[in-house]
Amino acid sequence: MNKSELIEHLAVTKDISIRRAEEVVNLIFGSMAEALVEGDRIEIRGMGSFVVKDYGTYTGRNPKTGEQITVSPKKLPFFKVGKELKERVLG
Repeated sequence: MNKSELIEHLAVTKDISIRRAEEVVNLIFGSMAEALVEGDRIEIRGMGSFVVKDYGTYTGRNPKTGEQITVSPKKLPFFKVGKELKERVLG
């Protein structure tokens, strides 16, 4: 399911306009993104959690030239699947 399908499903399920459903979904996703930017952890019970992981500097390789390069430190969002969702998917 992608974002537009989620919006459509919400609109149909809750009998609201597509525009209103889009506002709701954008509000939720925007709030989640802002929380991650601020370094907060997001937990959705029964699904999993989002955290921001810090990755330090490391030596990588340019795949085109083979030249070694230094990769700058970075922060990336990471999703950890919850036990309940994992069990549902595995059957």
